[in-house]
Amino acid sequence: MSYDGLNPEELARRLKAPSCLSLVKVTSALDIVHELAAEGAPSGTVVVADQQVAGRGRLGRRWSSPPKTGIWLGYLMRPSGALQSGVLAIRIGLALLDVLEKIGVEASLKWPNDVVLRDRKLAGVLCEARWAGDMPKWVAAGIGINVHRPLPPEIASEAVALDEVCPGITRISILELFVPKLHRLPDSPGLLDEERERYGRYDWLMGRRLRDPLEGSAGGIDHEGALLVRTAEGVERIIGGSVVAA
Repeated sequence: MSYDGLNPEELARRLKAPSCLSLVKVTSALDIVHELAAEGAPSGTVVVADQQVAGRGRLGRRWSSPPKTGIWLGYLMRPSGALQSGVLAIRIGLALLDVLEKIGVEASLKWPNDVVLRDRKLAGVLCEARWAGDMPKWVAAGIGINVHRPLPPEIASEAVALDEVCPGITRISILELFVPKLHRLPDSPGLLDEERERYGRYDWLMGRRLRDPLEGSAGGIDHEGALLVRTAEGVERIIGGSVVAA
């Protein structure tokens, strides 16, 4: 099928991807990426859908993905070595912030996997690996970006669409900037110093008081993508899950 007027071959060419599958409706783009990976699809394969009916986020949460309002993207990676999904999610978030800056939009990153605009959620990232022993066979990255209004009533108060601050923006224009950056992501198992420094500039949680899962204040991230929390007993690491600000 076409995606905003482009057939899959045209879309793959525009995104510099080896292969692109565009679908009207899927359970989750992540599911399709896993299926394609098991069939031998190459790294850089892209899946886009107009609608997800079971899009998912961290901890089993559902990502609202109504028709044609956003980018519901699945992306296949075949890393050369061990790679933490939290590290990859941060790298993808940084890549998306680079794109937003190019179009004049200033956003932030909220650990572990959200892109925040005006204190509301604009995008989310979820990475799932399939393993062979202690090495990943592949990693499927799912990225959801709210592009057009209206947003569903159940999330309208806590989410934001990109066209609120960038009228006339299109899904294709974002994908053309974003997907080639995914092709060039570093393959190192931990975050590079420059990545941590960049994250610090966009860190929405930095210095905020937290009440769950630890009481303390957010103090950035380490090289493994863990959140550092300053508590009365010292600095603690949160490896996964989610946090609640006080």
